[in-house]
This record gives sequence, structure tokens and C-alpha cells, in this order.
Amino acid sequence: MEKWEILESEYVVDRPWLKARKDRVKLPNGVIHDEYYVLEYPTWINVIARRKDGRFVMVEQYRHGLADTFIELCAGVVEPGEDPLSAARRELAEETGYTGGEWREWMVISGNPSTTNNLTHCYIADGVELTAPQHLDKTEDISVVLLSEDELYQLLSSDRIKQSLMAAPLWKYFAVR
Repeated sequence: MEKWEILESEYVVDRPWLKARKDRVKLPNGVIHDEYYVLEYPTWINVIARRKDGRFVMVEQYRHGLADTFIELCAGVVEPGEDPLSAARRELAEETGYTGGEWREWMVISGNPSTTNNLTHCYIADGVELTAPQHLDKTEDISVVLLSEDELYQLLSSDRIKQSLMAAPLWKYFAVR
């Protein structure tokens, strides 16, 4: 399939963590689409972190979009000039105090390739250890939650993990383990 040709492009929102772009595009069949919106985000990461005793290191935090509190994977943004693995290690240390272990990239996914331009790099970190207290940003209010494999599977299978970019790597984990 051919790419769409961008005829015009303008930013309707231009903030540090979100850019919304309105494109006027020409499809390969010649049709002009006057308003196609793309949300531009930085690259994201998330981490399935397990301690040596097998317990999963999760975080619990309020999510304003759904106005509720959720248990999630540690996740964050890749800073400019930072590689995704370094960002994942940094975010896990900052949000939970856990470091070390054996790391591997698990999958790279998109929240919605039709309207967003970023990818999420998902990692597994086995054998992490608590080495420091949390080091949260002033806008973060995060609690660390330790779950057994059965407890995590129950949260996932009962539809209580709502973030699709976190549910996907967890479902893959349980499918292939």
C-alpha cells in the first residue's frame, strides 16, 4: 500500500507532552481528506518487573481520564536523546525503587496507529531488587504494589487492567510463559 501524501499540515495543539496535528492529505486513489488529525506523543516504555521471589512489581495510581485508581505496569516517557531501555530502567528505579535484574525487550506496540505517531517499548525485567526509595516527580502520586502471578492474572482476566498498552504485554506474558 502506498503512503498518503501530506498536502498541508498545521499544529492545533503544541504542548510538551502532546501535539495535535491537522493534516490535509491525498490518498493513493486521488481522494483528498481535508482534516485528518494525528496526535504526536514521545516514545513510551513500560516494564513487566519481577522480583527474585517471583512477585510482580506494579504501581497504583489515579488516572484522571477515567477518574479512577488503577494497578498498572511501571511506565513512562523516553526523554530526548535517551534510548528506550535506559528510559525503562530509569522509570522503574524512579517509580518503584527497584533496579538490576535481567532485561529484555518483550514487544513494541502502538496505542492506535491510525491517529497516534508513537510506539511503546515493552520490557521484561526478571530478578529486580529494591535498592532505593521512590524518586517521584512533583506531579506523581504512585504507590508500589507487589502481586503474585495468580493475583496479577486475576486482575488481568477480570478486566481490571484498563490500559491497553499494559494489558497487551501482560496477556502475551501469560500466553507464552
